[in-house]
Amino acid sequence: MSPARTPRYTVPGLGVDEGRQVIDLLTLRLHALNDLALTLKHIHWNVVGPHFIAVHEMLDPQTAAVRDMADAAAERISALGGEPQGTPGALVKERTWDDYSVGRADAIAHLGALDLVYTGIIEDHRAAVEKVGGIDPVTEDLLIEHLRGLEQFQWFVRAHLESSSGRLSTAGADTEEAAAAAASPKRAAAGRTPAKKTAAKKSTATKKTTTSRRTTR
Repeated sequence: MSPARTPRYTVPGLGVDEGRQVIDLLTLRLHALNDLALTLKHIHWNVVGPHFIAVHEMLDPQTAAVRDMADAAAERISALGGEPQGTPGALVKERTWDDYSVGRADAIAHLGALDLVYTGIIEDHRAAVEKVGGIDPVTEDLLIEHLRGLEQFQWFVRAHLESSSGRLSTAGADTEEAAAAAASPKRAAAGRTPAKKTAAKKSTATKKTTTSRRTTR
């Protein structure tokens, strides 16, 4: 992400260079929150299976709360003398992560992938808290308040992924696809086709193609 321009003014008690540092940190947090809100809606629209209604309805309040967090971050940037960037183009240009990778899928598979999404944004929020703490305690407090909500939402997600012994089904997964497969046995099974069956299908497909060509001729 390119550094923000130094503001002409900032809040009392901070120098303009300090204000710019905080604006830089908040800008990436704003992008992350806007991206998370869109991802939550994407999942809300694309969950299927027996857990559909529970997950579908769980995500709407999370989306609304994350949008409020983004609004608060943007308004803090403005208060610091900065210019909040809320356009899709700015988000895509400056973000440091890829798009959410799961399309229509079983609700539990989506929650497995979403657990990884929440882990990423929470870790980055915590890192921002550490950096901003010595500069601007007001922004630090804002980000800590965000973390209370984000960590609660991840708890809601993980409740669907946790065994009675306290183990998360997504433990050790380092990609959204891997987490989705780990959370949903159906998704994992769909991705594993025995070699013999695959060969048989290819043979059948070849035979059908050959027959079709002969008929055409």
